[in-house]
Amino acid sequence: MFDFGDKVDKKTGRRREMVFIILSGLFLGTLAVLNILGISRQIDFSFTIFGRTVPFIVFVGVLPYPLTFLCTDFISELYGKKRATMVVWVGLLLNIWVLFIMWLGGVLPPHPELTDGILPAIGDPNRTFFQLRKWTFGATIASMIAYLTAQFVDVHIFHALRKLTKGKMLWLRNNGSTLTSQMVDSVAVITVTYLWASDAIMIKMGETVMHGLIILILSNYVYKMISALLDTIPFYIGVKYLSKYLKLDPTKEFKEREKLTQ
Repeated sequence: MFDFGDKVDKKTGRRREMVFIILSGLFLGTLAVLNILGISRQIDFSFTIFGRTVPFIVFVGVLPYPLTFLCTDFISELYGKKRATMVVWVGLLLNIWVLFIMWLGGVLPPHPELTDGILPAIGDPNRTFFQLRKWTFGATIASMIAYLTAQFVDVHIFHALRKLTKGKMLWLRNNGSTLTSQMVDSVAVITVTYLWASDAIMIKMGETVMHGLIILILSNYVYKMISALLDTIPFYIGVKYLSKYLKLDPTKEFKEREKLTQ
């Protein structure tokens, strides 16, 4: 059972465990999917405005990514900084597990002949796995670096803003932490991905590498920023409903935890 310093019946205790497991499961499951599919495809959402084309390109793995920050914000708000940090560390272990499985799948027999020591020849049924393996290694290593930095920035800024506002202004800590951490994440993941798996990043003809990377960074960040702003409403509704469902008062719990740390 979770220890919140209050006495609750078994039904409420089970609810708290169940909600924590669901939030953690969504977080970890989404993390695994986005690492495996992460840079396997670039999606072009470019649009035209006033006769000019505005480039807007994101990786397929970015699509569910905002959900990970929403989950950690829920865990931070309802269960505290310690549990949110624990989930972040478990996510790192999951990244390592994904890398291990992809590595193992490549070293087990039979061993296809690799052209340039990287991929099987075109037409070889093993080529799809080895291509996905290469991209997954690039995406996961980039994700691990960006993930650790961004998630810890998210959790620490969330609680710094919570302390600054004395547990009030939920919208500020939700958006402030997520918007800051996702800029860190966007810069780190695109840069490291290019250094590790540059073939996964398509640079248009006549476009410099720097220009292409900036477009990707800004596109991915804008997508995450819009998602973060949109999730403010479900975050408010979710916190209100879950606080009642779990018989929690996040503001009261926050003040009590602050007293214990003083």
